[in-house]
Formats: sequence, structure tokens, C-alpha cells
Amino acid sequence: MIRVVHFQRKPGPRAFSIERIFRDVRLNLPDDIVCEPHISSFASRGFVPRLQAIVAARKSQGTVNHVTGDVHYLALGLNPKKTVLSIMDCGNLVRLRGWRRIVMRWIWFSWPIARSGVVTALSEATRRDLIELVGVAPEKIRVVYASLASEFVARSMPFNSVCPRILMIGTAPNKNLERMGQALQGLPCTIEIVGQPTEQQLNAFTSRGLDVKVWGSINDATVLSCYERCDLLMFASTLEGFGMPIVEAQAVGRPVVTSNCSAMPEAAGDGACLVDPFDPASIRSGVERVINDAAYRDELVRRGFVNAQRFSITKISSDYAAIYREVAAAADGR
Repeated sequence: MIRVVHFQRKPGPRAFSIERIFRDVRLNLPDDIVCEPHISSFASRGFVPRLQAIVAARKSQGTVNHVTGDVHYLALGLNPKKTVLSIMDCGNLVRLRGWRRIVMRWIWFSWPIARSGVVTALSEATRRDLIELVGVAPEKIRVVYASLASEFVARSMPFNSVCPRILMIGTAPNKNLERMGQALQGLPCTIEIVGQPTEQQLNAFTSRGLDVKVWGSINDATVLSCYERCDLLMFASTLEGFGMPIVEAQAVGRPVVTSNCSAMPEAAGDGACLVDPFDPASIRSGVERVINDAAYRDELVRRGFVNAQRFSITKISSDYAAIYREVAAAADGR
């Protein structure tokens, strides 16, 4: 029997996507693997709380230790031979400059990676970033995608081409809300945003006379209802480690407009309209094509259903189980 411990960050209002993925993994692992979460009691802010989190993690090790993302430094207190480190994206390395980037690279990436036996990346795009920006040996990195939750299934609904309801997920700076607001100016539509936008982000819509409804911190059931109610997902982010909203919308049967960069084409397959997220005119053109071209829209939905099947929880759990067995065997010297 292999005992796996999932090391997770302290819960917060915007911290749920990683936790959802690994909750589903735990529920679908084979019988020879027992898995439990270790949820940090310490916020990931400052030196002392992080040091306390490392000490606590060290006392809770299993046959295999899996640092599940966003608390990479916990690997510093764990047995390297038994440790798997999952990295969602390299966004901070892309955004930061100067000494801050050097510190981030060392503490958040290089050192924890050196203290881990296996590193998993959420996409091929993240794997490439780790190789190019951090210098990780390619053979150390395995790509394991995010899994699609079972509740995301087809829900048919007539498309409202007169005044479509456009869904946007997330409000972090990379979600690109300001440019999406600019792209939609003058277009008859209703916008729903999941997350808590800043005043500047909200103003990007309201100042252009766009009708916006904001959903703050909501539960999984309400998020699902947002997908079911919308006519299309607009996810023109500038940077993603994967882009799970793309797959979730596809599984529900909604057309997707997303970015032609980072991990988003990889997540979308051939089931989305790809646009340049840095060009509002490109975003606008993609949205208008989805609204006005019914045949194209229907084909995106059909291809989206097919693409979403790549991310079944059975497949993703099996991928992690294989890694756990490999790490456990290596730790035992087998």
C-alpha cells in the first residue's frame, strides 16, 4: 500500500482551482494508493509563516509526498526521493524583473525543484517555460493535465445571437478584462464576471455602457450554473498554466473564444476560436464570428465536446498513480 500526502496551501477566497483538481484525484486513485491532504495552517506570506509551514509539512510525510502547487517551498522540508512537485505555471517569472525575479526563481522554483524527485507541469507550455526560464532538465518534468469535474456535462440551450450572455472567469491581471471590455464596446450583450474585479477592471465595461453582473466568491454549483446560463465563454487571458474554464465550457456545450498564446491553444484543442489577447480588434472579431456564424459556432461546440474528453478524471488519476508508484519504488531502491 502506498500512502500519499497531498500538501496544499492554506485556503483563501481565491484559492480553489488546485484544491478541486486534487480532491478529485484523491477520490479516483486505485485501491493500492491511499491519499490524504495536509492543508497548511500558515499563510504563504513572509518568512516566518512559510518556515512554520515547512516544519509542519516535514512532520506529516508519507510514502510519497506531493506538493500540489502554489506552495513550492514546502518541498524544502521533505525527503527529496519521496517528493513530487506540481507547478501550475511560471507566471511570476514572466512578470517580475531584476532582483525580484532572481529571488523568485531561486526560492520558488530552482531550490524546490532540486529538492523533488519528479516535477509535474500542468501543460506542455508550462514544461517549456520551466526548461527555458529555470533550466530544469527535460527528463525530470512530466505533463499531467488538470482534470474535468464530473458535474460538467452537456446542457443544451438556444444561442441568443441578438444579445448573447458572455461569461468571463477570473479577475487576476492576466485575465485581461480591460482589453476584453474595450473589445466589446458597442456590442449588444450581457456580461457575467466570476471573481471580484477591481474598480479599474469594472470601469472597463461600465464606462462603455456594457451591462455587467459580478459574481464574487461563489461555490462550485453556482459556477456551473454560470456556464449553463451563458451563450459563450470569453477567456482571452494573456498567460495561463492551463486554462480550465476553456474545457469546462466545452464540456457544457458552450462556444469558447480564447487566446492564441501560452497554454490556451493546448487546452482548447481545435474546439475554440483563437484570438490575439493583446489586440482588442482581434478579440472583437472572434466574438463577432461566434455570434454571427451559426455553422462555425456549432462546429466549435462539437469539437469542444470531443476535446473535453481528453481531461477525464479517470485518465488524470491514472497518470498520477503511475508517478506515485514510480516514486515509491525509487525511494525503496527498487
